[in-house]
Amino acid sequence: MASTTPSQSISTTAVIASVAGVIATSVVAYAVYFDHRRRSDPEFRKHLKRQQKKISKSLEENARANERAQKEKIRRLVDEANQDGFPTDPEDTEQYFMQEVARGETASTDGSDPVDAALCFYKALKVYPTPRELISIYDKTVPKPILDILAEMIAIDPMIPVTGSSRSSDAGSINVE
Repeated sequence: MASTTPSQSISTTAVIASVAGVIATSVVAYAVYFDHRRRSDPEFRKHLKRQQKKISKSLEENARANERAQKEKIRRLVDEANQDGFPTDPEDTEQYFMQEVARGETASTDGSDPVDAALCFYKALKVYPTPRELISIYDKTVPKPILDILAEMIAIDPMIPVTGSSRSSDAGSINVE
């Protein structure tokens, strides 16, 4: 018959507390050792600096690779959208415009890929009769990261007339260069 006595539970608690104390002491001791070595050993400092440089260089390379991949994806999506074509009938154009704007708004608020959201706004822009006015509206309503991607899409496609006169004096801050 195995019954737990108060001395057994105290000893179990004492063992757990001792193990926790040893672990905490080890962590503090290592931190003190690491700090001492970092302050007093020039070779160790050089090693830490080299590691930090390697890490930052790797992060930079990853960021550049991600940026290149995103630009390639944007170009591919714009080309695909232009190859698929756009409706020309006024009723179909209006319906297509409303559908793409709604999809873009949904995609921009639900946290999905910002490139896909920008593509929806781009498709709507392609069928809108006065693109400068729509860009001005986008500038006020579309989140900045998506707006930046949309600006890249507009820069890729020379068929969108964003220069010239408009009813408003400033068509927004999308820079397509």
